[in-house]
Amino acid sequence: MTNYKTVASVIKDDLCTGCGTCAGICPLSAIEMIINESRGVYVPRLDDGKCNECGDCFAACPGHTVDFKQLNSEIFGKQPDDILLGNYLNCYVGHATDYEIRYNSTSGGLVTALLIFALEEGIIDGALVTGMNPDNPFEPLPFIGRTREEIISAAGSKYCPVPANTALKEILNSKEGEKFAVVGLPCHIHGIRKMAQFNKKLKESIVLHLGIFCGHAPTFLWTKFHLWRKGISKEKIARIDYRGKGWPGGMAISFRDGNKRFIHFKDTWGWYSTFCYYRRCTLCCDQAAELADISFADAWLPEFTEDKVGKSIVICRNQGGELILQSMASAGKLHFDRIGGEKAIQSQGGFYSKKRVIAATFALSRWRHRNIPLYKLNFPAPNILAYLMSLQLQFESGASSKRSLWGMLEIYISAKMNLAAVVKSVMLFGRRIQNMFNQ
Repeated sequence: MTNYKTVASVIKDDLCTGCGTCAGICPLSAIEMIINESRGVYVPRLDDGKCNECGDCFAACPGHTVDFKQLNSEIFGKQPDDILLGNYLNCYVGHATDYEIRYNSTSGGLVTALLIFALEEGIIDGALVTGMNPDNPFEPLPFIGRTREEIISAAGSKYCPVPANTALKEILNSKEGEKFAVVGLPCHIHGIRKMAQFNKKLKESIVLHLGIFCGHAPTFLWTKFHLWRKGISKEKIARIDYRGKGWPGGMAISFRDGNKRFIHFKDTWGWYSTFCYYRRCTLCCDQAAELADISFADAWLPEFTEDKVGKSIVICRNQGGELILQSMASAGKLHFDRIGGEKAIQSQGGFYSKKRVIAATFALSRWRHRNIPLYKLNFPAPNILAYLMSLQLQFESGASSKRSLWGMLEIYISAKMNLAAVVKSVMLFGRRIQNMFNQ
């Protein structure tokens, strides 16, 4: 590539996703992902002494541009009929049949089970996964897992920034003929797909792209906020597991003195899900990992509210993904049932509103003369509610990123919960009155 642009311009425009694609692809290893402590995010650091401005990092970067029309044509051969889910063949709900894998994963354990199956069947030689650094319990560790044990060690979501694509360097340096799977959020998949457009080795080596649904990735400040809420000293922690222990699970903390503590998912994500956003996450239009071969999500459906182990929503997007799922089912490695696309959308409440909120956020960003990414997509026109939701998101994310305001945020959340309870009571009362008149 010779466009003489680097990711320095993306950082300057505040459009970096922190995905690590630039560090993974740089042929001179001139880019390192470092943590910006004040913002709680990963950012690329360029070594000007090494960089020759080849432009590969900018070309592969998903922060400034993702041409969905072009990529959909190249990957799936057509544009999607569904603007919310993207291209897909079938939707399923299911779970791994291995109870331990299912219980200790985020939901259903299907990603872990699928990777193990692909490894043992010789479909792949390894998989790009993310664990936590044993020497630093707060730092994610992307790596290429080549054994069952390594893949299991990376099970579960990581509610912190993850520069997963830095591990692409190992795939690029792998032996000829080795095949790999990658697991990532939409931004990670975007970077890999863009990189494969001009990197033949990567395109031929990665045979399976597994995407995780994502509303946004919280910064490192989100973890610090919850430790502050619970009065937990960071220095006393030996390990953090963000999700697992059944469904919906929660944050399991292991201390250096051998003690443990569990914080339920609803008390960490629940009312605090919009806290400590990446700014770039508020500009992402892809919740369903639309450019993956198979996408996975929690099955937030009414009929599964009593499920204490976990199920996954599965969006299979091509024949290769369909073949491996059916092979796993035949081998007794997974159980799944087909569902309609509308059911998959229902499981992730807010799908359509997200597209509207993105359009509103784009409009507000333009008004404030802030940079936005180029997607070449048509979004639903934003309504007043979308603008209000965008402003709420920006307020909650901005306020939660300032430690001096954390005490006030607890009061704010309490008021928000009480208001929601009142609204719910009023709505129930209204339904009862309506039913009385209908009888």
